[in-house]
Amino acid sequence: MATAPCRLYLITPPRLDDLAGFGRSLAHALDAGDVAALQVRLKDVPDEVVSAAVDVLMPIAQARGVAVILNDRPDLAAKLGCDGVHIGQDDGSCAEARRLVGPDRMVGVTCHDSRHLAMEAAEAGADYVAFGAFFPTATKEAIGHPDPEILTIWQETMQIPCVAIGGVKAENAATLAAAGADFLAVSAGVWSHGDGPAEAVKALNAAIAAGLAGR
Repeated sequence: MATAPCRLYLITPPRLDDLAGFGRSLAHALDAGDVAALQVRLKDVPDEVVSAAVDVLMPIAQARGVAVILNDRPDLAAKLGCDGVHIGQDDGSCAEARRLVGPDRMVGVTCHDSRHLAMEAAEAGADYVAFGAFFPTATKEAIGHPDPEILTIWQETMQIPCVAIGGVKAENAATLAAAGADFLAVSAGVWSHGDGPAEAVKALNAAIAAGLAGR
């Protein structure tokens, strides 16, 4: 099993009505502990709203060594200079996403609870695959509900990283880290945390460390 550390992969809330305020919260969260990536995930909004969000958030993230991944839109990810794109099963093919973003940006693919879909994505050149939802979540409608064992099997059989998503928070993160997730994707578990996003990042990193110690 791979021994690479498990890291946080933050996802923005579905709406950012106070973009400047969220930028400040993001900076505090990223300064609180290790975070590998930030996915800008804004559904059903005009391109100019996405562009404005990326313009504000990308400098904050990249200044701290955090990759910026745009959800759904490989064309816009390339245009805006994002570090990569994340696509779902209904957002076009991995090959088309790769064509649009080029060879140097990341492409991640949602694979729900299917190792078959994940293997297809890997063969098509994805840089990572995402499994979930592992726990109940109100952020989006969950199609699959995998057992954490899928992460262990993936680590034992495949080379590209896997992301665990869906209802992840400090109270359950250790289980997924121990099972073999390379990244834990978290949205509400950070932004809706009772003590604030910075404390959530601290708690999640502590949980990851505990999970890795149990591998």
